[in-house]
Amino acid sequence: MHEICSGCKLRYEQAPGYFLGSAYLNYGLTSLIVTISYVALHFGASIPNRTLTGPLIAFVILFPLACFRHARSFWIGMDCFFDRTSFEQDPDGPQPD
Repeated sequence: MHEICSGCKLRYEQAPGYFLGSAYLNYGLTSLIVTISYVALHFGASIPNRTLTGPLIAFVILFPLACFRHARSFWIGMDCFFDRTSFEQDPDGPQPD
């Protein structure tokens, strides 16, 4: 992942461990989707557990990998929306004229 945005010079990682919250978002979304899918397919469509196990395990492994960058983008977007002070001009970056 790039350290700084090439367009606006925003430093992505504000501090060590900054993106830990994005892992929680990714995990929460994965858990929610798997839970809803399992309940709907097992109880609603009467699909047996043995049939559901393989696809749901594959989803639990592949979905977080596919959504890794999206979760980070969402995390930094939420941080920028709720706490604008941490996104002031980077002191190491170029200064405006």
